[in-house]
Amino acid sequence: MPVRLNRDALPAVSFDMAVNLDALRPGFTDDPYSVLKSLRESGPVHRVETLGVPMWLVTRHADVRAALDNPLLSSHGSALAEPLRGHPHFASWWFGDLSDHMMNSDAPDHTRLRRAVSSQLTPRRIAALRPRIEQLATSLADSFADSGRCDLIADFAAPLPIVVIMELLGVPAVDQENFRYWADVVTGLRDGDAASAREETSGYLRDLVVHKRTSGDDDLIGGLARATGEAALTDGELASLAFLLLVAGYPTAVDLVGNGMLALLRDPEQLELLQRSSSLLPGAIEEFLRFDGPASHVLRFASRPLAIGGVRIPAGDVVLLSLASAEHDSARYPRADQLNIERADRQHLAFGHGVHFCLGAPLARLEGDVAFRTLLGRCAGLALDTSRPLGWRVSLGSRGLRTLPVTFRTRPGLPLDEQATTKVPKPM
Repeated sequence: MPVRLNRDALPAVSFDMAVNLDALRPGFTDDPYSVLKSLRESGPVHRVETLGVPMWLVTRHADVRAALDNPLLSSHGSALAEPLRGHPHFASWWFGDLSDHMMNSDAPDHTRLRRAVSSQLTPRRIAALRPRIEQLATSLADSFADSGRCDLIADFAAPLPIVVIMELLGVPAVDQENFRYWADVVTGLRDGDAASAREETSGYLRDLVVHKRTSGDDDLIGGLARATGEAALTDGELASLAFLLLVAGYPTAVDLVGNGMLALLRDPEQLELLQRSSSLLPGAIEEFLRFDGPASHVLRFASRPLAIGGVRIPAGDVVLLSLASAEHDSARYPRADQLNIERADRQHLAFGHGVHFCLGAPLARLEGDVAFRTLLGRCAGLALDTSRPLGWRVSLGSRGLRTLPVTFRTRPGLPLDEQATTKVPKPM
């Protein structure tokens, strides 16, 4: 039976069959929430098409949260229907080089890989990064503070986390310019040949792993390379892990700062409130993650037939879990479409749920805390530079800006200089 939708809230597209999300761009890229709201209100699960592939879109918070931890929904490519495995997107991200990592695995491999990474990416290690992140943020702010305008993505939000990632992985300084270029192209922050950049990244990371086996370097990959027993990883697993930290950790931090700052700039009352009281920043970061978070959709594959929201999904089908829709579900969050940095309910799905909850969440929160304290402390009168357009990345799984032009007045003091007290919510 055709899905009944609120057609007034959607572009003039036929919905008698699968909703072609790609046909709704660029509007769906600039603002996916109005389309997702109409879909969510009309039903919990919809047949959609994107990348030329039919998928099942799950829209409501309760269903998305349960599906994220449903063992019948696999992260491993072996559960994908055979005809889809040759599709360029799946062939590259699930069956290609550098695909042997936690995000693409189920237990017991996922358990083993996660345990190994957890042994190195410890809370103590992440907390120890704060002084370096503060130093980087201050240096970046110094570089544009006197100009009164900048592109917050190119000048601040992107260079900050990529340097942190490169230092965490132990990428030598001499290689960092090339490495950042490949990272920008692979993640869509810069135009270029993505396939070539991925190939270059793969070769480099494999060589880096071989070097780390004997270097004795005290970085994340060096520590994992020397691990023994159950924590020992193959060269391919180590290179894939390094790639995962790059493609998952880099744009997530960029988008947290970019999307969060855009939300504040579009809501001057919330911006003023945060500038008056830095004690609200920890909660504000959680609200940014909910309101317009970096991860917009998560892909899973039905390993066996199952039902979600009363809809039967055959084995081998692709299931698209819409975090963006779930986080704006009014059945879960009062006034869900409104930014509220004082929102009492800080739980969200931005970093996932269950066994795949993001291990890098504490680092992303730390980078976000330092970034917002630095920007709001140095820049008064922040406003969008309307003489230049916003630029969004087109991506299936993430939502983020390529450009965010702003104007401001420099102020010498740092009013957001209170001791950071970010409280990290427990995984749901």
